[in-house]
Amino acid sequence: MEKTDLGKNTFIYPMPVTLLGTKHGETANFMALGWLSRANGNPPLLVAGINKAHLTTELLKQNKAFSINYPTVDMIKEVDYCGLVSGRKEDKSQLFTVEYGKLGSAPLIKECPISMECKLVDVYEMPTHNLFVGEIISTYADEEILTGGKPDMGKLNPLLLTMPDNNYWTVEKKAGKAWNIGLELKNMRS
Repeated sequence: MEKTDLGKNTFIYPMPVTLLGTKHGETANFMALGWLSRANGNPPLLVAGINKAHLTTELLKQNKAFSINYPTVDMIKEVDYCGLVSGRKEDKSQLFTVEYGKLGSAPLIKECPISMECKLVDVYEMPTHNLFVGEIISTYADEEILTGGKPDMGKLNPLLLTMPDNNYWTVEKKAGKAWNIGLELKNMRS
């Protein structure tokens, strides 16, 4: 084998950089979150992996509601700050304009062009992290990042995170249309 063994703790594909919001008493609290994925189609579920030591772990179990906010590259300092400091010591809600949607208990960030309101439906305990499964109740988007009523990644220019090098990236350009670009090859092989 000519490939280099990178060990077992390697993540290859960039993760979305989001801000997870939940309540800390009457105050909104936000943490930077990269370990996030879609987990189910209907109902629409997300799964977030959060270290058990984080304050957010306790808050999610108490509140049963949270938001996922997608910041732009212009918010990189605030996002990184939210990943550096704990809500146990700092009030991070002052960094943003906080809003609430249908649930009334999941703090949304007005400056983020896309925000999702979620209700907690399940928690899976892992050795170091908990996997929080949330049902998307509603998604709110700024009109200027939509094309044909759908989020346009080029307009949004979301932040991405790579590990283990711990760098932020942005989306440069669209490479092709999913479930379409391979049709010619599929038809040739059928």
